[in-house]
Amino acid sequence: MKNLAVAFSLLCIHLCNAQNIYLSKVEKTNDNTDKFLYKKAEATIGAEYLGEIEVQGFSNDDAAVFSLIYKKAKEIGANTFSFKPFENIDGTPQSLNPANYRIALYYTPKEKLERQKKGMLYVFASSDKDQKISINKKDYILTPRSYLTLDITPGEVYTISTKKLLGSTIKVQPKTNDENLYFQVSSLKVKSDTSGTGGLNLKSGDIIGLEKSFAEFLSLIYVQNKH
Repeated sequence: MKNLAVAFSLLCIHLCNAQNIYLSKVEKTNDNTDKFLYKKAEATIGAEYLGEIEVQGFSNDDAAVFSLIYKKAKEIGANTFSFKPFENIDGTPQSLNPANYRIALYYTPKEKLERQKKGMLYVFASSDKDQKISINKKDYILTPRSYLTLDITPGEVYTISTKKLLGSTIKVQPKTNDENLYFQVSSLKVKSDTSGTGGLNLKSGDIIGLEKSFAEFLSLIYVQNKH
């Protein structure tokens, strides 16, 4: 009877954590072969709406969630996405709920892409508790599922440290401000993604360099820390 109760409890936990990611609407498809999946800026014009993805259920494995979203998006030829809020009864948009949200999918010609602000350093949290980090000897607190951004200056060296015993420290020196730098501070040992289709690509202990598509997805579902 005790084993049965344990099994039932595990089943309930599994059901509570179950997650569905599916194409909830397909308006049209595009046959492009773009490998990227970027967040669409509001100012972007010329984006062709293709459909929607709905995420039901919460998961801490954001890399796995993004991998599934990426595959669904590529099924209809999307290369850009944006958050599509549900509406309250009075018609006002709801804030993003990490356990249930929608993503609108688009095809945007490369020449029409309105890129996000460049010359920024993004640092994402990933643990379930506050994390203290240091950037150029200045301390910051990253709350769970949040991120911070800093303007970067070409040629300047940026030292990022996790400030933990046996933690990691990395130094980066951007040559230009034409791109953004994306890192995640992780309390877990995360395997790098080598597929080239979005995920994790650099790793230094518990500081991980992120591929742009995955980082822009995290900036959608995480909350930006004001510092």
